[in-house]
Amino acid sequence: MHLSHEEDDYNVSLSRFESMLKTNKVFFFDSEEFEEIILHYLDMGKASLAKKALKLALEQHPRSTGLKLVQIEMLIYDDKLDVAEKMLNELYAIEPHNEEIYIQKANIYSKRDQHDKAITELEKALQFTDDYADVYNLMGMEYLFMDNLELAKLNFIKCLEVDIEDQSALYNVVYCFEFLDQQQEAIAYLENYIEKNPYSEIAWHQQGRLSYSIKNYENALRCFDYATLIDEEFIGAFMEKGKSLEKLKRYEEAIEAYERTIELEDPTSYALLRIGKCHEKLGNKAEAIKFYNQTVHEDPLLDKGWIAITDFYIRLKNFQKALFYVNKALAIDNENQLYWKRYATINRNMNFYEEAEFGYRKAVEFGDAHLDTWLFWVDILQFLGEFDSAIQTLEQAAAFFPDEYQIEYRLAGMYYMLQQNEKGKFHLTNGLQLNANNRTLLEELFPVVWDKKIVQNVIAKYLKS
Repeated sequence: MHLSHEEDDYNVSLSRFESMLKTNKVFFFDSEEFEEIILHYLDMGKASLAKKALKLALEQHPRSTGLKLVQIEMLIYDDKLDVAEKMLNELYAIEPHNEEIYIQKANIYSKRDQHDKAITELEKALQFTDDYADVYNLMGMEYLFMDNLELAKLNFIKCLEVDIEDQSALYNVVYCFEFLDQQQEAIAYLENYIEKNPYSEIAWHQQGRLSYSIKNYENALRCFDYATLIDEEFIGAFMEKGKSLEKLKRYEEAIEAYERTIELEDPTSYALLRIGKCHEKLGNKAEAIKFYNQTVHEDPLLDKGWIAITDFYIRLKNFQKALFYVNKALAIDNENQLYWKRYATINRNMNFYEEAEFGYRKAVEFGDAHLDTWLFWVDILQFLGEFDSAIQTLEQAAAFFPDEYQIEYRLAGMYYMLQQNEKGKFHLTNGLQLNANNRTLLEELFPVVWDKKIVQNVIAKYLKS
């Protein structure tokens, strides 16, 4: 690979500067060379070397506006805004047509959260700049800070009209479209963009992502195909391609896409998990469990991996194996509601009701907000004869799910079982009002209560009214 003259000169300048630091000899550099050296160190995160270079630069070129602007940029970075502002005002008196002065003023206002003033300065910069794309991009960011997504989007679009290759502006314009819930408009914009820049893998990838989000999986796949053709090492596009192929039930091709990501980079737990899921869909049970095991080996904290293994054995009704894996998961993270719910489900299927009750209780304790979890928990408490605990749990559930007939019919049954007929009647009437058609739920759960004359009278009276 041949370096251009500019790259060659740039590397020579860096080498000479670093040699000067090591030997304490003083070499002369022109001001532009110093600017490149300083910005190089800033980009590398080597602030101390950048400051050394700036000090030497100003000693050799004390009147250089470019170097003073670099100094101002570093002062702003260090939050020395008042000093930077004073220097900018001095430079403005000398060079009022220098766009970089307005850009740095905008940076100061932005740091002070005065984004409207920053935009005013950037509008001034537009009058003097040759780099419109950079200024439009900065204006877009200021509007983002102000949560004005429409104007942010407009400025990122203007930036791309000037510099079609600006990838950060492309990502930002798509972000604005998505935040504004304008997926179709975003797709239309990207189609236009691709006509002008057909070899932008980023644009194809973003269009694929948006198509996937509106469930247009065929178009998503087409877009990801183009992205991977343009860039054969685009891991994100291969991953998204795999997801699209899964949605289209083309599992063998999905596996190929996920395997490509593993060829390009170390295996990720997500790719291994998806390969396992695809093998399970294809009926390759041995391969599926192999990849699920690799998933949890790669990332023991990924709950989806443990859940995949556990659910795999639950579907096979191999509850002993399922319990073994969910216990391993709980040993790693015993505050995971998803693990506790599966622990409860497995024990319920094995007729270990006390363990199942404990599991549902822990699932709720750690944030499970699904109605079925509460109902399974209550039904087990009832089976264990713990009616008071069951009622207390149902009352708690009613606070989260105030209009659920399944809770009301259960409360009615419990109170009638405890001979608290007035409370039973109250909740039975509530249940009938919420869903009279499913009143037989009371019969399924409490056949003895259902047969009571007082219960049938309440039902009959309600149905006649």
